Amino acid sequence: MTIAHARLVAPQELTSFEPVAVWPSLSAEDIGAHAPDASLVVTESGAMRARCSLWWRSTPPFGAERLGVIGHYAAASVEDGRSILDAAATELARQGCTLAVGPMDGNTWRRYRLVVDRGTEPPFFMEPTNPEDWPSHYEAAGFTPIAHYFSALNTNLSVRDERMGEVAERLDKVGVRLRTLDLGRFEQELKRIYWVAEISFAKAFLYTRLPESVFAAQYQRIRQFVRPELVLLAEHEDGLVGFAFNIPDVLELGSGGRPRTAIIKTLAVLPDRTYAGLGSLLTGRSHAAAAALGYTRMIHALMHESNRSRQISAHTGRPMRRYALFQRPLVTK
Repeated sequence: MTIAHARLVAPQELTSFEPVAVWPSLSAEDIGAHAPDASLVVTESGAMRARCSLWWRSTPPFGAERLGVIGHYAAASVEDGRSILDAAATELARQGCTLAVGPMDGNTWRRYRLVVDRGTEPPFFMEPTNPEDWPSHYEAAGFTPIAHYFSALNTNLSVRDERMGEVAERLDKVGVRLRTLDLGRFEQELKRIYWVAEISFAKAFLYTRLPESVFAAQYQRIRQFVRPELVLLAEHEDGLVGFAFNIPDVLELGSGGRPRTAIIKTLAVLPDRTYAGLGSLLTGRSHAAAAALGYTRMIHALMHESNRSRQISAHTGRPMRRYALFQRPLVTK
């Protein structure tokens, strides 16, 4: 079969083609919010075979490299994927980028990375997923992993980290208090959560600052699924110093029953030695809160391999899924 060459298009044109059913959805609203610098398509007989978008004007800092980012990725075959990824690398090099990274929809606050080891568990709520062969598309186009991630599963919420009694006592003595989310003041709570997240994640891999309005909009989209008893906030001297934003796995509702699994979506603590152990304490209390509501399992979602969250998770969870973000060095024009 002859595959057409990839061609540059205006990003808004991506929605004019009918996507393959298993591809992640991509709306005109998404494209407008993500603001890519350009997009590429591969078509055959008017049908889309592959797509991606490119960012080079505003990308995360990464040492001496000038990053070019490839996102909105989808392809029907290895050949289509290699065609569009080669073209994407060529265009990013032409724009002066020295390293291509993907898949990432502009930054790490949006959809990024690929599932590389699916395991036996079904996809969970808000988890990015992809066809099995997509990692081979990147490998065929000369990409290699630049970062690895995993999600872990705790199937016994009664397991306790024995160190947490001492941690809880020490934090209580300095005045740290834990409470649940006030859903009636959701907008005000999000402002405080945003402030902690911004500071906590500032040194995270490929971190990009996100405007507060965009952060709030992301969380407003899942407000209907939030159980306030599951969201834990840690306060000290009237300020928020840490949080565990936990949500039910509402995808389990599709099987006709009630969710049995809760998800630690985001865990963040201010980088201050005063709050040493608070992340572990929030994790343990999250398990207890989920168990009290009748959940029997908890997913620790989408953790970078080198993050502190991995060490916290290892006490109670086992890896259930692995992901990777890919890179390719570029020769600038």
